[in-house]
Amino acid sequence: MRSTITGLTAGLLAVSSSVVAQAASREAEEGWDSPPACVHINSDWRYTFVTNDCSSAYDVTVVYRDGANVPCRVASPGDIISFPGYGTQGNTVLGVALCAVAGRKDGRLEETSRL
Repeated sequence: MRSTITGLTAGLLAVSSSVVAQAASREAEEGWDSPPACVHINSDWRYTFVTNDCSSAYDVTVVYRDGANVPCRVASPGDIISFPGYGTQGNTVLGVALCAVAGRKDGRLEETSRL
């Protein structure tokens, strides 16, 4: 019984590592930058929710397999932002990406000097 559980655990770790590696390589191929791990995504057919559990604000968008372009939005700490879901036509949400908004750099609010 223990050997079966150990084998299943090892198999699940290998599969999850493979999925993470595939997602990272897809991001590199598609040319989008992932936000830090404290920004989470949850998607269904109708909505995609991006949650910012970080202490910094980030500019984020959602990347879809069909290349749909949705606007970049500011996710402040604690925000839950909704985007379109994957729909009923078989589209796929690939992930959440950092994007550029005027006045910001690398998906983060640029610091300005105060006089």
